[in-house]
Parts: sequence; C-alpha cells; structure tokens
Amino acid sequence: MLVAAEWGSGQVFWSMLWFFLFVIWIWMLFVVFGDIFRSRDLSGWGKALWTIFVIFLPYLGVFAYLIARGHKMGAHAAEAARQQDEALRQYGQQTTATSSADELTKLAELKASGAIDDAEYTRLKAKALA
Repeated sequence: MLVAAEWGSGQVFWSMLWFFLFVIWIWMLFVVFGDIFRSRDLSGWGKALWTIFVIFLPYLGVFAYLIARGHKMGAHAAEAARQQDEALRQYGQQTTATSSADELTKLAELKASGAIDDAEYTRLKAKALA
C-alpha cells in the first residue's frame, strides 16, 4: 500500500512514456542494422564500420546513420519488398504449374481406366492447360 501511495498518475505516465521510447529505440536499432546489412552499395568494411559505430556510440551512431543514409533506407525497403513480391509470384507460378501437371496425370489415369471418354479428356485437358 505504501508503494502505491508514492506513485501518482504522473509517475505512471512518465514510466509508460519511457518504456515506449525504449521499445521504439530497440525497433530503430533493428531497422538500422537491417538496412546496414541489406545495403548492396556498402562494402564489407563500410558495413563493419557502421556496425561498430552504432554498437559503441548507439545514439550518435543511429542518428548519424539516419542523417547520412536515411534517404537510401526507403529505397532499400522498396527493393526488398519488390524481391519478396517477385519470389511470391514465382512460387505461385510453380505451384500452379505443379498442380496442372498433377491434374493432367489424373486425367490420363481416368482416361486409361475408362471413366472418361476421349472427347471429355480433350475438353478437360484444354481447361487444365488454360
């Protein structure tokens, strides 16, 4: 009960504010490190120097990185999103091609067993390939 009396609503607000600022700071570190290692225009030594700078002088390092290379962060994020989109499209095409091949195999088995005739096989095959 004594501890609750020492904490007013202002102290709770300030504690929550500092906690959220800390969470935002951790998030910014992840974003900066992600951009450092995603960047193709930085050499290995450049990445190492930026990493050391951000680790040993975190506030100054992050702010310097945002000032020096902040305009490229958006371009790097857009490039990563484009690559992910392209990978998803390729996966979708591969999955569709695989399922079409499976469907053609099933149609050939149905035709061989006599469950469907030649006309129906031709019609379903054209539909599967479309």
